[in-house]
Amino acid sequence: MATNFSQSNISLTGEKVMLKPFHASYGDELVALAELTNMSSLWFTQVPNKATIADYIETALLQQSANSALPFVVISKDSGKVIGTTRICNADFVHRRFEIGYTWYGEDFQKTAVNTECKLLLLTYIFEELDAIAVEFRTHWHNHKSRAAIARLGAKQDGVLRNHRIHPDGELRDTVVFSIIANEWPTVKKSLSYKLLTK
Repeated sequence: MATNFSQSNISLTGEKVMLKPFHASYGDELVALAELTNMSSLWFTQVPNKATIADYIETALLQQSANSALPFVVISKDSGKVIGTTRICNADFVHRRFEIGYTWYGEDFQKTAVNTECKLLLLTYIFEELDAIAVEFRTHWHNHKSRAAIARLGAKQDGVLRNHRIHPDGELRDTVVFSIIANEWPTVKKSLSYKLLTK
């Protein structure tokens, strides 16, 4: 049973994407990607911009050093360019529960095979290497696109945490929680693999 992220430099590779270790040198590429579609202006997401990228990077690396997260950048195998980022976070090695979060992609890669393959890579690692009993996904109540994408993975909605967080502007966030549990994983894996074959 894993007790930490023993390989913080781990990369996960699929047919279309590579998940590579997150580090500060990717900051400019992430900001440029977000600015292409003004994604960082969406009030219900945490997509960084020039003003916030330093804190975004610092938070990711602090979480990693605390053994609570394993952040990645998503690289297109076709172009070699950064097309998004994602993170295993809120790691609880005692109870073998993990969350997949901080996920966003450039607009051209949304609703494509990219998210399906990224989630298949991450879930395979978490369930089969870390021996997880559950993987959570959390999103803002008003982020309907994210909620639909999580449900398409095969995750089930657990509930809504009311007034779960206070954003810097004072807004009170309701958080929707989804999960996939260990005995559901074989079916979810089969479904995600099938979706990749048909996309």
